[in-house]
Amino acid sequence: MPKSRIRKKADYTPPPAKQATAIKLNSRAWVAPVMLAMFLIGLAWIVVFYVTDGSLPIDKLDNWNIVVGFGFIAAGFGVSTQWK
Repeated sequence: MPKSRIRKKADYTPPPAKQATAIKLNSRAWVAPVMLAMFLIGLAWIVVFYVTDGSLPIDKLDNWNIVVGFGFIAAGFGVSTQWK
């Protein structure tokens, strides 16, 4: 019995490589320093308030100085959402 013809398969050619698209990165170098500064200012505000028995940073605010300190810390968390 005669052998059947063997068909030659086409050589594999890989698909063309995708060209890398340039990703435009926004400069967010300011985020980390501002975030840390807000955290430290808030912490320092609260510590100074407790260490001086309420006479500093602002005497007239009385216990609202704690709210101001936590406000700085909250602002630091708000700034941290901009970090990429």
